[in-house]
Amino acid sequence: MRKIAIYLLLCAGCFGEQNTQDDHWKSLRFLIGSWDAKTSGGAQSSGWYAFAPDLKNHVLVRRSSADDCKAGSESICEHSDVLYIYSEVPGKLHAIYFDSEGHVIHYKVTSPTPASAVFFSDDSIPGPQYRLSYELAAGMMRGKFQLKIPGQADFKSYLEWSGARR
Repeated sequence: MRKIAIYLLLCAGCFGEQNTQDDHWKSLRFLIGSWDAKTSGGAQSSGWYAFAPDLKNHVLVRRSSADDCKAGSESICEHSDVLYIYSEVPGKLHAIYFDSEGHVIHYKVTSPTPASAVFFSDDSIPGPQYRLSYELAAGMMRGKFQLKIPGQADFKSYLEWSGARR
């Protein structure tokens, strides 16, 4: 009987730990899953991205890839990237982005509404500031990657896309 009580106490601790870990993804849960994506304007591209918890739920990982990137009839790029979202301090989300072109971007993450997320790059780093945003409405995920060049007042869209869950 004593062994069963100890086992139950240990298991209760495990379940409590899992729930605590899950809580920091609550505001981003709408992102989790696999998504198709098609760009609008400029170079036409289609591809996919997927958000999934990883490393025993300590990080949320987005992987993406452009399946087809064309300007007219000419293929102009092959692109893949990975974004790791993590929490060093409870309630504060950060992310780091890497891509096949050698870019690295550090982000602070906010969730202004239950169906939106905004990633802001660190404005203390010299060079452009970046903003990556997602919004889910009526089953359609819309995204924007924007940048603000030093001296500019506003962010300008570099890439916009939309797509449905796979």
